[in-house]
Order: sequence, then C-alpha cells, then structure tokens
Amino acid sequence: MDTFTVVNPATEQPVADVPLATVEQADAAIASAHEAFHAWRAVSPGDRAALLRRFAAVVDAHVDELAELEVRNAGHTWGNARWEAGNVRDCLNYYAGAPERLFGRQIPVAGGTDVTFHEPLGVVGVIVPWNFPMPIAGWGFAPALAAGNTVVLKPAELTPLTAVRLGELALEAGLPEHVLTVLPGKGSVVGERFVTHPLVRKVCFTGSTDVGKRIMAGCADQVKRVTLELGGKSANIVFADSDLAAAAASAPYAVFDNAGQDCCARSRILVERSAYDEFLTHLAPAVEALRVLDPSDEASEMGPLISSGQRDRVRGYLDEVEVAIAGQAPDGAGWWVPPSVVAVDDPAARIWREEVFGPVVAVMPFDDEAHAVELANDTEYGLSGSIYTSDLGRGLRVARAVEAGNLSVNSHSSVRYWTPFGGYKQSGLGRELGPDAPMAFTEEKNVFLAH
Repeated sequence: MDTFTVVNPATEQPVADVPLATVEQADAAIASAHEAFHAWRAVSPGDRAALLRRFAAVVDAHVDELAELEVRNAGHTWGNARWEAGNVRDCLNYYAGAPERLFGRQIPVAGGTDVTFHEPLGVVGVIVPWNFPMPIAGWGFAPALAAGNTVVLKPAELTPLTAVRLGELALEAGLPEHVLTVLPGKGSVVGERFVTHPLVRKVCFTGSTDVGKRIMAGCADQVKRVTLELGGKSANIVFADSDLAAAAASAPYAVFDNAGQDCCARSRILVERSAYDEFLTHLAPAVEALRVLDPSDEASEMGPLISSGQRDRVRGYLDEVEVAIAGQAPDGAGWWVPPSVVAVDDPAARIWREEVFGPVVAVMPFDDEAHAVELANDTEYGLSGSIYTSDLGRGLRVARAVEAGNLSVNSHSSVRYWTPFGGYKQSGLGRELGPDAPMAFTEEKNVFLAH
C-alpha cells in the first residue's frame, strides 16, 4: 500500500506516514456507506440529533489535541487551530438542531391534499482542501449527516491527520460504523472515484477553480449534484471617510491570516486616492509588527506556507514585482515567505488578477465609488470582500454592487456557521453553512393525496 509522509511545514521534519486508499478500498468504503445509509436515514430525528450532539461533545473534549495536530500538520497558529477545532464542535451542535426541523410544506390544491418531504440523497462525497482541514470538513459532514446522509470524506494529501482523528472520534461518540468514513488518498484516485461512482449522490469540493471545473464536468455524466467552493481574489475597499488607522491595522489580518492561504483573503486593497498615502503610512507598521513565528510558539500570528512548492509559487509572483512593505519571517528550516505589500497601478498585472494564495497583498488607488466597484468586480472571482466607510448608505450601496457572496462593512468577517457562505462567478456553485445547508443534502419530494 502507498503511504504519504506528512511533514511539519515549520520545521520540514516528518510527522507521520499515512496510508493512501486505493480505488478498490474507495469502492468498498462507498459500498459500506451505502449499506449504512438505509439504517442511518431510519434513525428517528431526535435520536440522530442526540448522536450529533454527542459527537460535538467528544470533539469539545479533544479540542486541544486536534489543535496540536493541526499546528504540526498544517503550520496553523495555536489561536487559529483551537478556533478551527471549536468550529467543528459548533457546526455539529448547530446542525444537531436540523433533523427535527427538516420541514416540508402543505400546499393548497384542488381535489386533495398536497405535501412535500425532504429526503436524504444517500452517500455524499466530501473533498477537503489543505488550507483549513478541520472546519471545511465539518461544513460538509455536519449538515449532510443531519439530513440523514452517510459521508465519505477525502482529506487533502498534505493534511490528513485531523480528519482521520475526527473519524475516530465519531465512532467514539456512538455514530454507527460507515456513517462517516475518512479516506486519505490521492485526488486522482479517491476524489475521482467520488465523482465517477454511481452510489455517491453528491460531491462537495473545496479547492482550486481549475480542479472544481473538472469535478463539475465529471459529475455531469451522472447528473450528480455538486457544491463547489473555489478560488477568490477579494477586494478590501477603503474609502477616505473611514477610520483609516483602524482599516490599516485590520488589513493584514484580512490577508495574512493562515499565511494568506485562504480563498477569502482580501488580497486586493483598493484605497480612495485622496487617502492612499495616509493609508500606506498606517499599513506599514501594522505589517512589520505581525509576529511571524514557528506556530508552536503561542505568540505566533502567522505561520509558514504548507509546502516548498507553494512557497516557490508565491515567491514566483514576488520576483516579478517590487515589494513596497515587507514584514519579518524566520530564517532556517520551514517554508516561509514574509508578509508582503505590493503597490499596483495596472489592473492587468498578474499579481492583481491571479490568486497568489500566500502572504501577498496588492494595493491600488481608486477615484470614486463607481471606480471602486468597477475595479472590485473586474475579476473572474467573487467570494468575499470588505468595505470601510463611515457612510452607512454607501456601505450598503457598495455591498449590493460588488459581485461577491460574502461581504462585510467595517470588518473582515467572512464565515459564520449560522449564515450562508459561497461565491459568485468562478468562486463556486451553491452555498454552505447557514440554516438552509441541510436542505442542499436532500431531494424535495411532492406527494398529492386525492380526496
């Protein structure tokens, strides 16, 4: 059996060897999940809710253990990793309320009674990326399980450790065997099998836009449902009437969190021209003060990139431009890139248009509100964004005009598990999270009863 050696990106030292599933093992796991589905869907809503709450409680008891795994496996800071493990717990608790609230409707008709039902799909394949392994897994499996589906989950090859542990904790919590199955493996093997296997009724994929397009095309062969959460090139729009010091102080955390390996990263900062110079004078000390340290240090605010390949890719972008502001990064072992700010005046520049997925932000001035919206929307992506202004009307106007699925005014909030999350354009298809997420894992059935 093939194995993958997980490496700590801050030290370049091996952490663990993880077996990679074969096609045959993927087929067996999918068949077992299909068998388990018939019993799982029949579990009463209250009992299914109780099992999800029990799963949440077991995760809660292991938050520090899960966080420590993610610090070593993914290079996440302790603060981020604890939040991420807690987010899995919170999603499970939130969607534990769903089984008893999967309401249908009674629709007035002539000659009888008409009712609708929400019925589970069957086996759901969840493909998780390496940048946020824990929360994105939970965003998929929590509402899918709540709706009565079984789940096969493929973590990214680089970051399988927390997913494997969550699968063990599910069994410890009392979930029946094969209801949640974690299958570490290659995307070209296990992920591809989720797409082609007829018993997998839906695929949830988070990752690059290019791979998402291939998954969507593959799912078309079986008219298979798919949810895609893909790339982003989000804008942070700063108007001159905003609190410039506060906007500049928060901007690094909007893009350098998780070393910029975040599809919601506000990697383009648009600043009203009259405030441009002042904003940069506030931004420089905020970037330089960012604590870029080995994530094993509780004081670390930014860790390394996930791999040497990702580091080299990000450096390739920086080699093409002049860096206006640079923060610190450790010397020696680890895949480090310092937080970097680049001044851009050409909207066609590669660093302005492409998703760098690293600690790099491009800054450009704009002339007026219409120009800001034009620049923000001049991208194939549309995932998130921020607007800083003291004018509430303008904040709402610009939020309605920007083509993105998740916007915040005077903050950088993107994801709350109780609100919907997803993208416009090539940033994705469908929505995750929020109160309606379990419905996306059901078929709506209509039944007419003649009088």
